Amino acid sequence: MTKHTISVLVENKFGVLARVAGLFSGRGYNICSLTVNQTHDPEISKMTIVTEGDDAIIEQIDKQLNKLIDVISVTDLSGSQFIESELVLVKVKAETAQQRAEIMQITELFKGQIVFVNQTELGIQIEGGADKLDNFVKLIEKFEIIEIARSGRVAISRQEGAISSFKRK
Repeated sequence: MTKHTISVLVENKFGVLARVAGLFSGRGYNICSLTVNQTHDPEISKMTIVTEGDDAIIEQIDKQLNKLIDVISVTDLSGSQFIESELVLVKVKAETAQQRAEIMQITELFKGQIVFVNQTELGIQIEGGADKLDNFVKLIEKFEIIEIARSGRVAISRQEGAISSFKRK
């Protein structure tokens, strides 16, 4: 199964998120990542949904989303050029100076930031694409990860004119 990044413009109204999430759960589709926030127009929000499925499943998701009353547009960004970013916060055990130095070196390699330090732990923030964050987490796993939080993917198309209008479908 292939991961797809779907951009959905919706009217910024009560219950829209619940209806979209309900559509996925009601049909047995998994949401790998979901982010939502209002756009530059406070009446419109943008959802970025990462899901898995073959072409037939993604086509069904597209059709079902477009049937929802508050949905303005649905775009599968996968297979096209798009810009994506996520944020990960990691709290990791660092009890020795050598561990702290190694963790800081890995963090610097990934252009991350140490956001807090205490005697036995470091807090790290890394921003970037999903692959970058996955690779960072794999490298840092040799230390004891105490807590981890990921923001979920946000994405926009690189194609000129894509989703340039917020007119209702």
